[in-house]
Amino acid sequence: MWMVSKVLVIAPKKVAEATWGKERGKWTQLQDLRVVTVLGTEKERLAALASDADVYVINRDNVQWLVGRCGLRWPFDCVVLDESSSFKNPKAQRFRALKSVRPKIRRLIELTGTPAPHGLTDLWSQIFLLDGGKRLGRTISTYRDLYFLPDKRNGYQVWSYKLKPGADKAIFAEISDICVSMKAEDYLTLPDCVTDEIPVKLDAKAQKIYDTLEREQLLKVSENDWVTAGTAGVLTGKLLQLCDGAVYDENGTVHPLHDCKIEAFVETLEQINDHVLVFYQFQHDRDRLLETLARLNAKRSESSACSFRVYSSPQDEEDWNAGKIDVLLAHPASCGYGLNLQKGGNHIIWFGLTWNLEQFQQGNKRLHRQGQERPVFVHILSVVGGVDEDVIKSLTGKERAQEALLTALKAKWTKAREGMK
Repeated sequence: MWMVSKVLVIAPKKVAEATWGKERGKWTQLQDLRVVTVLGTEKERLAALASDADVYVINRDNVQWLVGRCGLRWPFDCVVLDESSSFKNPKAQRFRALKSVRPKIRRLIELTGTPAPHGLTDLWSQIFLLDGGKRLGRTISTYRDLYFLPDKRNGYQVWSYKLKPGADKAIFAEISDICVSMKAEDYLTLPDCVTDEIPVKLDAKAQKIYDTLEREQLLKVSENDWVTAGTAGVLTGKLLQLCDGAVYDENGTVHPLHDCKIEAFVETLEQINDHVLVFYQFQHDRDRLLETLARLNAKRSESSACSFRVYSSPQDEEDWNAGKIDVLLAHPASCGYGLNLQKGGNHIIWFGLTWNLEQFQQGNKRLHRQGQERPVFVHILSVVGGVDEDVIKSLTGKERAQEALLTALKAKWTKAREGMK
C-alpha cells in the first residue's frame, strides 16, 4: 500500500524547469516515476495538472495560483518544499496560501541547506508548516515572546529581535524530533572548498568619489544628475554599487565611475585560466562584465576567444556542464538554488556581493556538491575599506548562527541513531 498517492514539489523556477525531471533519470529505481512540470502560461499549467503523473513540480511563485485554482479540492496528499527557507516569511502570500491547505496534506517534507539565513526568527513559519504550531507556537508573536527579546527598535516599532539566554538550545530541543541535519561532507567525499578573498584597491579618483558619497550622502555624477542617499540603508546600497564601479541615479540611469574591480576581475580570470562561474549583483555589473569580456575577445584570435553568456535557461546548464562555456554569468537570486553545475568547472568569482547569506551559500553550492571531482575555489572581490568588507563580516556572523543550529540538530540525530543500535 502506497503511503501517498499524489506528490507536489514546490521549487525555485530554475530548479522546477529542469532539475527534478533530470535527476529522476539518473536513478534506475525511479525510471517509471512520472514527473511533470506545472510551468508556463496558465493554459500550459492547467494542461500539466490534468495529465496523469506521480509527481507535479511547480515554481514557488505559482503556489497562490494553484491553491486558488484547486480550493477545497486540493489533490496533493504529499508536498515537498525544495528550499523551504523561501517560506520563512509568515506574511508572504505563498506561506499563507500553503497554510490554508495544510490540513489536506498528509505528509509535508522540507528541504533546505540554509534553514535560518537571517537568524532563528526565520524558523517559525517553516516549522509551523510541519507541525501546525505544536513546537514553536501557533503564531509568530508567541514564538518571539517565548524565545526572543526586542533588539533594534524605534518607539513601539521593533526592527529586530535577539535570543534570550539559552533560547537557542531550547529551540533546537523542541524541533529535533522532526528535523534532521545532514551535511554533505559528513556523508559524501567532497573535495575542499577554498575561499580566496581578493582585495581591490580603489585608485585615488575612485576613493575620493567613494569617500564623498559615504560622508555627504550626495554625489554629483554628471552635469545635471545626482545620486542621493537619504537613509543609512539606501547609502549602503549605493556604496555597494560604487564598490563594483557604477551607480544608478534617481532616474535609474547607470553612471560608470571606475574600473578598479573590473580590472581585478580580468586579472583573476587570467590567473585562473579555466571555466569560471561569475556571480553579479546589479544589472550594471552584468552589462559591464559582458562588455569587458567582449572587449577581451576583440584582442584575441578566434581560436583563443572566450565563450561567455548569462545563465537564462536549462540549455545553459547543459552547455556549461559539457564544457562549452568558459565564463557563465549568473545572479545568485535566480541561479543559486538546485542547479547542478559541478561538472562544468570548479572556480567561482563573486564580482558583486550580497547581504543574503542564503544566496551566498547556495551560490557556492552550485559547484561544491556531489559529483564535483576537484577542489572548489571561491574568489571574492572585495574593495579595501569599502562596504564589501562589511558584507563579508555580516555573512560570516550569520553563518556562525546557522552553523550552531545545524550542529545541534546533527548531534541530536546522531545520538538517536546510536540509541537504535
